[in-house]
Amino acid sequence: MKIITLDEQQFDTFAKNHKYSNYYQTSSYGKTMKENGFNIHYLGLKDDSNQIIGASLIIYKEIFIGKKIAYAPRGILINYKDRPLLQEMAQKLKQVLGKQGFLILRMDPYILATIRNKNGKVINMNKDINDIMKNIKSASFKYKGQNKFFENELPRYEAICPLNEDLRIIFKNLSKRTRHKINRAVGCGITIFNDKEKNINKLYEFIKDKTQLSKKYIEDLIKNYETSNIYFAVLNTDSFVIEAKKRYEQELEKNDQLATKIQIIRQKIDTIKSKYLNAKMESDKLINTYKKDLVLATELLKKYPEGFIIGAALTIEHNDTSNFIIDGFDKKYSHLNCTYLIKWFIINEAKKKELKYVNFNAIVGEFKKQNPYKQLNELKLGLNTIPTEYIGEFELILNKFNYTLYKNFSKEKNYKLKNELTKKEEK
Repeated sequence: MKIITLDEQQFDTFAKNHKYSNYYQTSSYGKTMKENGFNIHYLGLKDDSNQIIGASLIIYKEIFIGKKIAYAPRGILINYKDRPLLQEMAQKLKQVLGKQGFLILRMDPYILATIRNKNGKVINMNKDINDIMKNIKSASFKYKGQNKFFENELPRYEAICPLNEDLRIIFKNLSKRTRHKINRAVGCGITIFNDKEKNINKLYEFIKDKTQLSKKYIEDLIKNYETSNIYFAVLNTDSFVIEAKKRYEQELEKNDQLATKIQIIRQKIDTIKSKYLNAKMESDKLINTYKKDLVLATELLKKYPEGFIIGAALTIEHNDTSNFIIDGFDKKYSHLNCTYLIKWFIINEAKKKELKYVNFNAIVGEFKKQNPYKQLNELKLGLNTIPTEYIGEFELILNKFNYTLYKNFSKEKNYKLKNELTKKEEK
């Protein structure tokens, strides 16, 4: 076996059809990272018959005195069931990259480990995962552990929505809370559209406060992925007024009916009385909410008679999957729930295109205990998604002597390339 450099076309041809194909292992991602200050290689692994049997995009940065740390995002693309192949690959990588000043190579293969239910219980496990783990470790890769949060370059857990059912069934299987929020967004006059013009400036207005990634990075990402989509949520103010007035009047009528029933049963048993009192109290709250909506809708109609955008999202399609990258919304209108409607629209769009999945990106692996990401999990798992766990991250030391020196003298004991990207963009 030998390691060679591939051109973009050679790499994409191999990577697109590989079992572990993903949108990180593409020349589109390579070009994006290169345009944002990273160096890149497309490495190919050829057998004795001169056939490509493995490949990977690696991105890298020089960290000190010509020494570099490399990362294969969601790579390397190779047969992980073949232990001798992995062992030989590791030796070749040490020989080739070690001489070029590389200290370590990190990888987090796109290998499914488990599928879980919404409570985190394992319901399906990759039958080969234990053998694959042993094979990787036998090739001198050090395992970074079964992390539950965001300790690695990329998350170990993602929320995957399968599209193998009719849309009506998919909607029915959303959580009750999610369906309610989607219906509320529709009832408030919000509509979603796929912006064919790809207005990046408008997109960035909504996402800049929730990401440290630069506008340039987002621009390059969209430019390099022809399958990128920008979605906008529009608040149609005329519809908002009509619906708000309708809900308010309907609830007033319902509230009056409840008040009448309470008067009628005033002398009857307490359980019946309590039932109507609770319903009346809930109706009072709704009247207050709908009244506020009506006041807001009336004001907005005067100010924005043509409607205006209150949220946005970005996706990238790769093979059979729509990958959710990021979204954002105007917090003044968070109670209108446009983020839920955008995600439901993305599911609809993917289904129409006959894609098989929507990958709603990162969740955390802690499903029971309170943690800062509890709402993240609730939102994404409410979309009838499957919590999917990947094998995790590994490190291969390429030059032990220089790596030891680096560890002894560097304050950055857990250097991450993604953090380097963030630091660069913050300047």
